[in-house]
This record gives sequence, structure tokens and C-alpha cells, in this order.
Amino acid sequence: MTMKRKITDSQKKILEWFDKYGPEPKSELEFTNPFELIVAVILSAQCTDKRVNMVTPALLFKYPDAESLAKASEKDIFKFIKSVSFPNSKAAYLSGMAKMLMSDFDGKVPEEIEQLEKLPGVGRKTANVVASICFNKPVIAVDTHVFRVAHRIGFSKGATPLEVEEDLEKMIPVDKRAKAHHWLILHGRYVCKSAKPMCEECAISKWCPKLLENSKL
Repeated sequence: MTMKRKITDSQKKILEWFDKYGPEPKSELEFTNPFELIVAVILSAQCTDKRVNMVTPALLFKYPDAESLAKASEKDIFKFIKSVSFPNSKAAYLSGMAKMLMSDFDGKVPEEIEQLEKLPGVGRKTANVVASICFNKPVIAVDTHVFRVAHRIGFSKGATPLEVEEDLEKMIPVDKRAKAHHWLILHGRYVCKSAKPMCEECAISKWCPKLLENSKL
């Protein structure tokens, strides 16, 4: 069981703001079932959701489930995903993932994190995304956006994605975790950008420790 962590007034205010005014907490990847989501998330590694959404319709029309994808060759899969980043590796991951779903999970995407992480191409982040979105598991997926924003707004000082995940789960209530993942990722994608954060337009800037620290310099 994850132990709770005492949160500061600023952290509490930020969470309250997100809960009241944050963007609709949903993935920008397009999918209709767990299989489609896990395919999309594997493809999204170091690639934009927009590009993935351009690729998945044709891929999933041809291979709509684990059984059909498991029968496809990596070469055939590559033809559909060649415009995404690292298509050769991802073709291999998709093939291996589908084959393991058939051999170990009766063709269905498993619900548990530990089982998801066994699938080729599925790391901790991908497992958490699928478990959270499709199966309502109280976990927080930490990608580059979440990692960056969590540090900037004082939610974590963790040196690794896992440490950041643990910090976030200690301070964010179970029933808010799935939403919090989307709040942080969308905030990082559109406001708290990596190179040029839009601090003047940021609604939570008044509680941001990064800004407060810089204002004292």
C-alpha cells in the first residue's frame, strides 16, 4: 500500500485548481478498446499522438485484434507504421505483443500492471496508461511531460520516472490519480512546455515554486 505524503498549501491549491478547471481528463490517442490502446501507446513512444492517430486506423482495420496481428509478419506491420519513429523496433514489439497475448492471455489485454509489463514493447509507463484508462487502476503513468511538470510545480524531486510516480501516488488521492495523469501531461504539452514554458498564461503560476524561486533571484 502506498503511504500518504503530507502536501503543502501550494500543492493543495494546484490540485484543487486542476480538479475544478483542468482539461477534460482523457487520452488524445484514438482507440475504442484495450487492444487498440496498447497498440497506440506502443507506437506513441517518442512520437506525437497526432502522428499515431494518422497511422492506427489503417493498421487496426487490417489487424483489428491480437489474433490477426499475431499472424502478421514484422515486414507487413512495418508497411503501416513506417512514418512513426523507430518503425522497425515497433513492428517487432507489436508482433511480439500480439503473439504473447495469444499464447499467455487468451488474446485479451491483461488488467494487472505486472502482466502488462511482460508484453514486448510495454514498459512501466505504457502499462500504467493502459491499466489506468481501460481498467480504472489508481496508477499514474510518468512520461517526459509528467516528469518535467511534476518537478517544476514541486510535486516531486524524484530522479527517475518510478520515483516521480511514487511521489505522485503518495500525494494524490486514489480517486484522482487517473485524472491527474492527464492534467499533468496536457499541462506539460500545451502550457508548461520544455523549452519555452508559458508562465505568463499559466493559471497555476501563483503557486509554482519554480517561478517563486526565480522571483527571489
